[in-house]
Amino acid sequence: MSFTSVPNDLSRIKTKLAFNLTKRQLICFGSAALIGGPAYFILRPAIGNSAALFLMIAVMLPAFILAMYEKDGLPAEKVVRNFINACFIRPGVRPYKTENFYAAIGKNEKEVQRVAQCKHKPRKKA
Repeated sequence: MSFTSVPNDLSRIKTKLAFNLTKRQLICFGSAALIGGPAYFILRPAIGNSAALFLMIAVMLPAFILAMYEKDGLPAEKVVRNFINACFIRPGVRPYKTENFYAAIGKNEKEVQRVAQCKHKPRKKA
């Protein structure tokens, strides 16, 4: 008998379409090829073979990053959007502020010691 291990979290399993790639990866790689190939062949006569190759890589790199990068189950564009929201769009100052009761004790320490050292007269009962 053969045994197959089953992962505990089935939501992380992605459907592979072709060449062991997901639909998202196939779309990103295809768009990179559609942009990078013509860019290389158009730029090669003007700037040379090596420079055209490096420019093709630079043009295709964002599509590769979008296809492959994933952090905590989120694709690259959602990670970048969350980073921009946290750093630039949302305010850095938090509107909610707690009161530090220990700081209040420290401010009133002189008064507390004055009251503690003061001798009180007992109250008269009526």
